[in-house]
Amino acid sequence: MKITSVDTLVVDFYRTNLVIVRVSTDEGIVGLGEATLEGKERAVQGAVTELAEAVTGLDPTRISGILYELARDWYWRGGPVIMTALSSFEMALWDISARELGVPVSRLLGGATRDRVRAYANGWFSGAATPEEYAAAARKTVDSGFRGLKWDPFENFDLTITSRQMDRVLAQIDAVRSAVGPDVELFIEGHGRFDVSHAIKIAREIAQFDPVFFEEPCPPDNLDALVDIRRASPVPIAAGERWFGRQGFAPALARQAVDYVQPDVTHAGGIAELAFISTLAATSYVGFAPHNPSGPLSTAATLQLGAALPNFRYLEIMATDVPWRPEVTNEGLVLTEEGDVLIPTGPGLGIELDLEAIARHPFTPHPMRLFQDAVFDIRPPDERSFFNLGDGE
Repeated sequence: MKITSVDTLVVDFYRTNLVIVRVSTDEGIVGLGEATLEGKERAVQGAVTELAEAVTGLDPTRISGILYELARDWYWRGGPVIMTALSSFEMALWDISARELGVPVSRLLGGATRDRVRAYANGWFSGAATPEEYAAAARKTVDSGFRGLKWDPFENFDLTITSRQMDRVLAQIDAVRSAVGPDVELFIEGHGRFDVSHAIKIAREIAQFDPVFFEEPCPPDNLDALVDIRRASPVPIAAGERWFGRQGFAPALARQAVDYVQPDVTHAGGIAELAFISTLAATSYVGFAPHNPSGPLSTAATLQLGAALPNFRYLEIMATDVPWRPEVTNEGLVLTEEGDVLIPTGPGLGIELDLEAIARHPFTPHPMRLFQDAVFDIRPPDERSFFNLGDGE
């Protein structure tokens, strides 16, 4: 089998654009990956185009060798654009190998350890501004089946937080906790906003609400700062969505900087690299909770990792999304009454594309607004759920 072409498709998803990578072969098997990179989609497309020139004619089943040589031969290593291009291509190669054998990707990773993973919802809060609106959105999301909620309550704060701002944050979290009760897990997102002293102050204040973790409390490029925060925090610390490859995670694990690692399969190196990172995390008894507020292919790949990796703890996923998400692929996820997502067992990643539906939603610029808008609307007004609700049987 030989690679005949590598191309990209771009789909408007309101908060960003999905970038889908297709790797075609001379035997008619097409592997799919996701190269969505918030705000830098066109740069990734350019990197994939260059990658295509290097891999055309190669055997797509030689995954390890191809990825090693690509990473070695590209003079510039790491970074979001290059790593996203490599990650998406690697994902597509796993899809090809598993499709050829007629098995899910998890079978090639050692087989399943579970048939479902605990999910927490992102995006459930879009449009909410007051504590009461957050509480109502939280109740609605829990009623839909989720047993975990994540959100960023910190508006557009930059490094510091005042007492008045803290009061607003705590009122919002308190409203959500009161609305959903003690059994629903809460995850507080920091988006890398704070310096050390203010991140520690926040961690101590939010501890009363018993969150599972405080995510990315400081910018991602200073490990010393993260170590200081984790040592002083009464709340578990999670980080890693903006780290790349094992070189980004090994130092953090060695220095006990986190309680949960959050590599993104579309950025951190792909499926095999995330499996390697999970093993590194397991040696330190650190939870594995990948970053995944993304599209169908990122979710499909993350679920296959969830099937195979023993220390996989949580699946991040959008509670609802653009109304055309169910149209562009056959995703069809099932959310159980217990708040788990069932892991698909079809060949490869299990995703097929509808090219006509994709063509109806072309590229649309979506600048990131984390430090511009106090209320971060990440869904269009007519968003909808893309889950099937089931009892897990």
